[in-house]
Amino acid sequence: MSILRAVELEKIYQDKGIPVIALKDVNFGVEEGEFLAIAGPSGSGKTTLLNLLGGLDEPTSGKVYLGNTELGSLNKNQLAEFRLRKIGFVFQAYNLIPVLTAEENVEFVMMLQGVISSERKKRVGRILEELGIGDYAHRRPNKMSGGQQQRVAVARAIVSEPLVVLADEPTANLDSKTGSILLDLMADMNKKKGITFIFSSHDKMVMQRARRLIILQDGKIVIDEVK
Repeated sequence: MSILRAVELEKIYQDKGIPVIALKDVNFGVEEGEFLAIAGPSGSGKTTLLNLLGGLDEPTSGKVYLGNTELGSLNKNQLAEFRLRKIGFVFQAYNLIPVLTAEENVEFVMMLQGVISSERKKRVGRILEELGIGDYAHRRPNKMSGGQQQRVAVARAIVSEPLVVLADEPTANLDSKTGSILLDLMADMNKKKGITFIFSSHDKMVMQRARRLIILQDGKIVIDEVK
């Protein structure tokens, strides 16, 4: 059974009163444990689609289901709570809190979830070690490289055990070697822990590692293939 479904998704923006179709007639499901990349040229709608899947934006029409929940059925507060507990996000710009250490950044989501301190500390220590940044636990973001910051962002996304992790261009600000290492770490997490990853990217390294590839063109799915 699909843990995530996009049903007849359409997104239309207004540009100076002129409607611009960003997505049209998008339908697909995602099974638990998939390592999926959504790709396509700039302006194809991939980031728009990821934002709809994560409840960061609302479709003009159509529905997104995560588990048995239709995101459009939730009010603003319910949606925020649902995202907090069910969806992990990795952004191109890292989005770490600059005054917090790596450890505190990773712990932050679990604090909001009400996880007890001893459990938070145990999970944070374990995930930082698994991602190879245990020695950076007490450093703030400005004392870490881009690759180290993005590993912290990945740790934050997966430590709370969400249903799905959505990663928007996670390698865009990294050099190819650092990006390759990060992708290998996420692929390893996917295999060992069964974490479901959905990427939005035009990076060939992401597309090569993905076990399923969806390609958008002009807001429509033109390819959906399992490797």
